[in-house]
Amino acid sequence: MEIIKKIKDMQHVIKIEKQKGKKVGFVPTMGFLHEGHQTLLKEARDNNDIVVLSIFVNPLQFGPNEDFDAYPRDCIRDEGIAKNLGVDYLFYPSVDEMYKGERTTLIKVEKRVDVLCGKHRPGHFDGVATVVMKLFQIVSPDRAYFGMKDAQQVAVIDGLINDYHLPIELVRVDTVREEDGLAKSSRNVYLSEKEREKAPYLYKALILGKEKVLEGQKDFLKVKKDLEEYITLHTGAHVEYLEIYAYPTLQELQAPMEDQNIIIALAVKFSKARLIDNIVFSYNKGE
Repeated sequence: MEIIKKIKDMQHVIKIEKQKGKKVGFVPTMGFLHEGHQTLLKEARDNNDIVVLSIFVNPLQFGPNEDFDAYPRDCIRDEGIAKNLGVDYLFYPSVDEMYKGERTTLIKVEKRVDVLCGKHRPGHFDGVATVVMKLFQIVSPDRAYFGMKDAQQVAVIDGLINDYHLPIELVRVDTVREEDGLAKSSRNVYLSEKEREKAPYLYKALILGKEKVLEGQKDFLKVKKDLEEYITLHTGAHVEYLEIYAYPTLQELQAPMEDQNIIIALAVKFSKARLIDNIVFSYNKGE
């Protein structure tokens, strides 16, 4: 595995690999790699000649009340994981390298960000789109891998690729879960023992919601109310939001339509942990 810190060096090695006809799989991250990231890397390794992992804590996606400096970093551990998973190139740029001088252009996300978590984090996805566009230009991947744990981010990247006609295949990778269905997250460690026992009911609620929709329940307001009550009853936690939208447009649906992809997404606040989860399925196929 080769570690690269300069943009021009990364572009140079990718140019050489592509001249050889190699297909490039790319996994962009902010580091502190967990099992979800590792699943993305394994998918990339299985389906590409070259795998590039980027680690860059992007200051543009941190809000005024979010501590950029406090974001967890462990470069030695991350390098070991990347090497063990067969990463060919680890792109590890500094903030000064990625944001040289004054910016003369701005990427602003207009759609898919005024709901779910984006509703409470103005400007966050502008920062995500900006850094992802920069990384795409640097790495020039054939395929880019993103986890569906953050389905709103995936929707934004889908829009970015389509809007700018980028020759990149967006590969959506399913959320990695514990045996009891709880989505794996670094935040899970903040759950108390009793909260951890109840937390799987979040995914059970999503499954229940999917079943209700596929069984023909067209009153989405009632479905949402039923699911919120189900979560409150079984967990005692506060439901920050539970929404049903078309996917990936994240537009409201009054009722499901034929061949419509649907997302049911939630955020639930326990005493010391805020957990998010979602399920995406086809109205016709239930996939």
